[in-house]
This record gives sequence, structure tokens and C-alpha cells, in this order.
Amino acid sequence: MTRYILDTGIARLYLDRKRGVFERAAAELAIGNRVGVAVPVLAELAFRAEGSPHRDRNILRLRQALDVWKLWLVDAAAAFEYGRIAFLLKRIGRPIGRNDILIAAVAMSLGDTTVVTMDGDFANVPGLSVENWALDNK
Repeated sequence: MTRYILDTGIARLYLDRKRGVFERAAAELAIGNRVGVAVPVLAELAFRAEGSPHRDRNILRLRQALDVWKLWLVDAAAAFEYGRIAFLLKRIGRPIGRNDILIAAVAMSLGDTTVVTMDGDFANVPGLSVENWALDNK
């Protein structure tokens, strides 16, 4: 079983059923893999929904997705992994956003976990498995 943590951009495409992300997630779930988000992604999505002109609809979509998505928490193992990753990226001169470090830390602490993203910053994290499920807009 593989775990897939959706980052915020990919999770938004899932919620909007755009660029094949929803279908790919459904296919992964159908073969027994787990698909979900880490708490920082949920927080970012909730923030965006609150500021949306379609707030109620977007909050409802987000709550419905949580019925399908696994929600991964930031535990002590992830916190220590955060420290390791953040220091490593600082040392090699490739810092990334704090929420992205948290997402990577959750993935690394779980093991056998892939971050699904369109964001190239995750490629800077040594040892992190990264995929992009978004199909081209053609």
C-alpha cells in the first residue's frame, strides 16, 4: 500500500474535479492505496474557502472530501523530521515554505509516502517521493 499526500494545489484540483486529479485519486483508492492530506493542507484549503465568494459551497466540498481523504496529523516524529529537513534545506541553500516542509515531514515520517504536487520545491527534499497527477490543459 502506498500513501499519497496531496499538496494544496493538487487538492484544489481534486475538489474542483479538474485536470484528472479526482479520477487518479479514485483509481489509487480502488487498488487499496491511501489518498489524503496533511493538516497544513487542510488548514490552507479552509482558509481559501473562507475567503471565497462561494464560501458555503467550498466548505461543503472540503468537508465531503474529508469523508474520502485520510487526514494525516503532525505528530512528534513529523516534528523532528521537520527540524531535520528545514535545517538540511537551509544548509544547502534551498529553503522552501514552512507548510511545504511540514507536508514533506509528515510524508517522510510515515514512510512509503508520495507527495502529489505541481510545486517543484518538493524536489529539493532529498529522499522524498514526488509525483504530479495534474494532466496538461490541452
